[in-house]
Amino acid sequence: MRVAITRTQIATAVAAVLSAATMAPALAKDSGKPAVEVGPRAEGVYATGDFHNHTTCSDGSISMQKLIKKVTDKQDTPWGLDWFVQAGHGGNGNRNCTLVEDASLSSEPYPFVQGQGPTTTWANSIGAAAVKGNTGSSDGSSTTPLSSQASPSMWRWQSLQELQYPVAEYLSGQKNLPVFVGMESVVAGHEHTSMSVVSGQVVGKNGAVGPGSYVPVGDANALAQWSYCFDRGDTDNSRGGANNWDCSVPGIDYSTNPDWKPNAAKLFPAGGVGSGVRGHNKTVDALKWMASYHPYTSYYVPAHLERAGPFNPDGNNGFNIEHLRNFNNAAPKVAFGFESQPGHGASDNRGEYSPDRNSIGGVRVDSVGGTTWGGTGVYAGQVGGVWDALLGEGRNWWFFASSDWHNRGSFSADDRRSTQDFYPGEYQRDFVMVRKTSRDKGGPAAPQEIVDGLRSGNSFAASGQLIDRLAFVACSDSRFKGDEGAAELEAIALEAAKNGTEVNINANCAVMGEKLKINNNDDVLVTVVVRDPSGTNYSPYTFPNPSLLQISKTQPLNQPVLDHFDVIGGLVTGMVKPGLATYSGQWPDNWVDNPDMSTVPAGAKNTSAGVVKTFGNGTWTTDGDYKVASFRLSGVKATQYLRLRGSNLPASVPYETDADGNPLADIYTNASDPSKLRIPCTTQLTTQIPANTVYTGTSIDGCPAHLARFPAVTGQQYVSYDVAAWSDLWFYSNPIFIEVKNGTIVANVK
Repeated sequence: MRVAITRTQIATAVAAVLSAATMAPALAKDSGKPAVEVGPRAEGVYATGDFHNHTTCSDGSISMQKLIKKVTDKQDTPWGLDWFVQAGHGGNGNRNCTLVEDASLSSEPYPFVQGQGPTTTWANSIGAAAVKGNTGSSDGSSTTPLSSQASPSMWRWQSLQELQYPVAEYLSGQKNLPVFVGMESVVAGHEHTSMSVVSGQVVGKNGAVGPGSYVPVGDANALAQWSYCFDRGDTDNSRGGANNWDCSVPGIDYSTNPDWKPNAAKLFPAGGVGSGVRGHNKTVDALKWMASYHPYTSYYVPAHLERAGPFNPDGNNGFNIEHLRNFNNAAPKVAFGFESQPGHGASDNRGEYSPDRNSIGGVRVDSVGGTTWGGTGVYAGQVGGVWDALLGEGRNWWFFASSDWHNRGSFSADDRRSTQDFYPGEYQRDFVMVRKTSRDKGGPAAPQEIVDGLRSGNSFAASGQLIDRLAFVACSDSRFKGDEGAAELEAIALEAAKNGTEVNINANCAVMGEKLKINNNDDVLVTVVVRDPSGTNYSPYTFPNPSLLQISKTQPLNQPVLDHFDVIGGLVTGMVKPGLATYSGQWPDNWVDNPDMSTVPAGAKNTSAGVVKTFGNGTWTTDGDYKVASFRLSGVKATQYLRLRGSNLPASVPYETDADGNPLADIYTNASDPSKLRIPCTTQLTTQIPANTVYTGTSIDGCPAHLARFPAVTGQQYVSYDVAAWSDLWFYSNPIFIEVKNGTIVANVK
């Protein structure tokens, strides 16, 4: 039963818990070990960040300096992040992203050079002779130096090691923020993964600064080596020149493997039949390498993993559930989640997911799920789907979101409108628990501490600033009995949410990414506090949300309101062993036309998963911007998990949510096929924005001109592009596990 709480109860409960709370002291960071050891939690806060984005060193549109300024400043742009990983594609690129666009970005070590900028080639900036490595070939046979080309592309390993890392270290020191480098790997056997190896990377230090140069304190040598060794796009065989890298993996004998090329000291999986399988095997070896050499300083998170379609055994496409299991089995401390809420949220195909996106064996295949569902891929967006199947094994497999920033599509990078991407932090952001270790000493969090936070699973993701605080906790009922116990825990959780931290008390409780151990038949009290921030978000649109106007609800796009959140739960039945029929399973390719869970293979779903509770007006209590809710699980006899999702959209919004509040296919707001558009945008602009104007304001009061029209003869605008994204907001939390004594063990979670 829900219990109303009074201010007196809150004050009494908070005073009691603060006197009893025990906060573990931060442990000194040791090389090769997490900054925070297993045990009582060190104090920390939820810090916002992004780890998947692009500059001109890959296929982005702006410099590193401009991107980092855009996403960390709170002056020119308001969405400053707390931490940032700059990560472009693996492989190579021929533009110098360390050159700035204009004098406003100039610094002593990286001055603006008239006539040059981030689209300048390496040949026209540092000179072709400075580009290292060989031209590359699919079998690693080429020995032609890149420097012999007139305008060579640079291997990512060199740009990371010698050029991009120093910029990140310099700017992190200037800003006193954790800014470091990662990569969106081009994955052997698959599509893309957001990853990094942060060994050697430092934050908050000051290297040698001089006119036109910066000599860093740290390095990205480990990440650069990984890029050379394991990125599918890197076909260099130079061993990194003077680096003399060896890509062998401890415990693996490559002497009889035909894919191993001794001259390159790395694997070159042959193309053709079976190339996807061979590529996947190389990627599993890459994870074993990370687990062997950098077990706590690396992460590997498949990116927009539904986008390229299902796995292709003869090529490089998507990921089936068995590949995620293989990754997690090989390196559970490294491969611990997926990016199932992709970037490209303002694209004509949201997330760049679409039906008939790729061809496998001459057959056209959809992105898995056919499109996104409320901006989230089907693997996480479908209750009872792939994510629930992995959680149902008790795996440490977490949910993440990213911007995948490249450009604004038809608009300038400085425009607030977009037909392609949002900046990191502008629309999506990950809220990750970062423990107070380096920050206790007055400095910013170190890369290690960010990786520890990602690995912990103590995180949540939100789009459109729908929520910006969350306290989610499950406790044994032995302390929190009856209505008074519920009021006490709600008060504690409310205080934690107000402080931007988690519930951390001297009681048998667990938060996201943890497991609560209880006796059979115990009761469990679950409490959730979210902040739905008042005021405006970062949308430039002030007119009413067209999706909600369909149900006669007027709510400005830049002032979204959390309508409800769901508690989703499922049983944990234990790890599935490789080789069993339920270990593998390819998602059906016709999901948009037939979203029927009975067609999903047993290995890719969890039939026990479902919505346990839904809270909204009338079932939560409020304290200003905070929504507070509790419920009890009585007589718990089976190991299980709980996770959260919430939206600004109620159930039964046409073309957005079904009668149970689940997201519908975003195909109805994707401008790539105007014949499928269904939600009209009818609010007229009072002031037209002239063509070719860079709009930097925040008060567009009617449907912008770039929205799609169908049929063309009527001129009616329909919800699409960035308006579609700002209309349809969601948050997702990572799970809390509840492990029952003598029941199923949650093997991968502490």
